[in-house]
Amino acid sequence: MAAPKKGRRPAGAPGRPGRALALIVIAMVALTSGMFATGELTPRLGIDLAGGTSITLKAKPEPGKPNAINKTNMDTAVGIIDRRVNGLGVSEAEVQTQGEENIIVNIPKGTNEKQAREQVGTTAQLYFRPVVTYTAGTPTPDATPSPKPSAGGKDGKSTPPATPTATATTQGRAVTDGLKKDPTPTPTGSASKSPDKGDKPAATPSPDPAISALEKKFAALDCTKKTDRVQANRGVKPEDPMVACGKNNAGEWEKYILGPAEVNGKDVDDASATLDTQRGGGWKVNMEFTDGGSKKFQKITAKLSQQQPPQNQFAIVLDGEVVSAPSVNETLSANAEISGSFTQESAQDLANILSYGALPLSFSEETVTTVTAALGGEQLKAGLIAGAIGLALVVIYLLAYYRGLAFVAIVSLIVSAILTYTIMTLLGPGIGFALNLPAVCGAIVAIGITADSFIVYFERIRDEIREGRTLKPAVERAWPRARRTILVSDFVSFLAAAVLFVVTVGKVQGFAFTLGLTTLLDVVVVFLFTKPLMTLLARTKFFGQGHPWSGLDPKRLGVQPPLRRTRRVTAPIDPKEA
Repeated sequence: MAAPKKGRRPAGAPGRPGRALALIVIAMVALTSGMFATGELTPRLGIDLAGGTSITLKAKPEPGKPNAINKTNMDTAVGIIDRRVNGLGVSEAEVQTQGEENIIVNIPKGTNEKQAREQVGTTAQLYFRPVVTYTAGTPTPDATPSPKPSAGGKDGKSTPPATPTATATTQGRAVTDGLKKDPTPTPTGSASKSPDKGDKPAATPSPDPAISALEKKFAALDCTKKTDRVQANRGVKPEDPMVACGKNNAGEWEKYILGPAEVNGKDVDDASATLDTQRGGGWKVNMEFTDGGSKKFQKITAKLSQQQPPQNQFAIVLDGEVVSAPSVNETLSANAEISGSFTQESAQDLANILSYGALPLSFSEETVTTVTAALGGEQLKAGLIAGAIGLALVVIYLLAYYRGLAFVAIVSLIVSAILTYTIMTLLGPGIGFALNLPAVCGAIVAIGITADSFIVYFERIRDEIREGRTLKPAVERAWPRARRTILVSDFVSFLAAAVLFVVTVGKVQGFAFTLGLTTLLDVVVVFLFTKPLMTLLARTKFFGQGHPWSGLDPKRLGVQPPLRRTRRVTAPIDPKEA
């Protein structure tokens, strides 16, 4: 007989169950520690459980553009609306398309409903404004900002070389000049004479109170705080100067003083992201303006190209936030090109933002549904009661039919519940996952899927015992066949959940996501906990010797004892009697 190859274990061999159990215990401890470290101890609830406002918007094409309702325009609109809603201080809002022409905006409780409806129901505001000055996004002690030099800023930081460049610029020469739409030099005439007191110098003009207030607002602005960013430019008119926040290429917040708007977003005819294959300059964004927009842009770039940094930059401002601030090298008219250290994704994002200014879509408010927290609490309570009833029925069945084996199933269900709860809690701040009522239903359905995996394995073990094997070899021989069945069953469930997640929208996706997550966890628990635990219990007297209450009693399973041949013992023949 050939000896087995070294390093390979025969199929069904026990292996090292302690390692698998230690691994899953470490995972549970790590996930639980992550909950306490982040301060997130409960899953984030969706709007149907926590309460809030659900707004349905219907897209309508502008006159003369019947084909404007398409996936690209709808996705761009979703991105803009999401920025707006989050700008209200809402970090848990959901904005997504539904069908081909609807957008659903779900805003949890704690948000001003009227303000939210105004924000999501109006067209985004896109403007091109000249940059007067900018600095780091934190408050500055000096209330009078000065234009940021090209070699270094207030904090000694040089302007990043990766700042996008365009072929145009417009900015004032000083802060006060840049805040005027059409700055004119302040006249400096000769001194006036007084017959009694002689010559007197011209009076120094008093500073503009509006400019002083803007400078103080700029100095106090903290762009790292969402509330400050939202309040910084609320109510500012296009013809007025403003302060604004934006992120640089390093992802750090910077604050700006911007002059009056020179070009409107609707003056942009088209924008696209392209790869510069001729000069090898990477990704760039091309802009095309309307006839009226090209004249405005030519005028502003003619001014900007004559200025020194940073006043040769124009800021692209979307809903009050600077999304890009390229510098201008030459006078531009109908077309412009923005280049820099763009990635494909960042170039496409900027192109979409620029295109949105001329997006041929408007939205009408179809429905507004308010869900109270009390109603959400009742739904959650009902869902938890249904889950508890389903779990109780599963436990009663396991105890009545499997007896001692029910302990293995119940502990495995507890491990699965701990993993599911901690992962759902951490996914809230991680990816914005919200536990809604369909998701709760998915978790309840998962109880049956998980219990089914245990039953498959237990029945395979009992089949091996019916064939006359003891528990230790039965546990190992049953595993390969049970493992195959469990994987096939879970694959079908996961595939159904994945397809449901892809083809549906809204709350149904919560059901699909939870079902898929718990299906994956079922495989993890069965492989790393249930099987190793059974291997260890097979070594105990209670299970190994088939106690009547273990669920593995050979007599109760109908195992017939093997027939034993008996020998007739005869007394030896006495020689005397022979």
